Amino acid sequence: MIPTFVITLREGVEASLIVGIIAAFLVKEGRRDALRQMWVGVGIAVALCTAVGIGLDVVGEELPQKQQEGLETVVGLIAVATISYMIIWMTRHSREIKAELEGEAASALARGSAMALVAMAFLAVLREGFETSVFLLAAFQDSTNTTAAGGGAVLGLLAAIAIGVGLYRGGVHINLAKFFKITGLVLVFVAAGLLATAAHTAHEAGWVNSFQSEAVSLRWLVHPGTVSESLLTGMLGLRAAPTQIEAFIYLAYAIPMALFVLWPRGSRKARRRTELPEQQPGVGTAQNPA
Repeated sequence: MIPTFVITLREGVEASLIVGIIAAFLVKEGRRDALRQMWVGVGIAVALCTAVGIGLDVVGEELPQKQQEGLETVVGLIAVATISYMIIWMTRHSREIKAELEGEAASALARGSAMALVAMAFLAVLREGFETSVFLLAAFQDSTNTTAAGGGAVLGLLAAIAIGVGLYRGGVHINLAKFFKITGLVLVFVAAGLLATAAHTAHEAGWVNSFQSEAVSLRWLVHPGTVSESLLTGMLGLRAAPTQIEAFIYLAYAIPMALFVLWPRGSRKARRRTELPEQQPGVGTAQNPA
């Protein structure tokens, strides 16, 4: 439940932020005709993404067992690659994302191109939706309770919509940099767990057969069938008995990515100020003749 909640919350907030900024600009400029077109485009993008997710799931169910495991491995690897790119990009740009989006929207309207904003909203929702479809498909394949996973996805989406509406109306103020850092850290462990699961399904598909001995027993911590197992597996991707290759891949991904997300970063303007040398009195100024 927790991985799907975080995935839809984070992706939904990002899409809601873009759509909300564009909607605010269109309303401000009196282009409600374009606003209606934007919502139609958003609806089409959501429908396309839903169809892609359902299609991938149906194709997977029709395949023989080994091919199913192979498809799950490929989907898991694509999900991890996409999550990693999203985490890295957002960690670097989260402080400036709102200002950059507002600048792009203002530039489009300055050129008299309301349709460019409609296209921006459509492509933003389409991109986030495709990413979410792949993430959720991998998360559902990794989950032992699909009902809870589905509930988490729905709750995350509803929370994202509520935050998006609040940001649009000005009634909600959140620190986007901190929000994306916290959710990014959770997603690091979600991705690490998906990567370990991909190693397991790759073995089931007959692709990887080395280092399959049990690396460590975590049964004392991850009790099968308990709430603690759901929390630890959902939040940290921990398994009761990971194999050597699963444990290695998990740690090799989680440690450097977590350090990258947690590494303190100041604003670019602050760094520029500290890097500029202080001007000495009288230097670079005209001297009065004696």
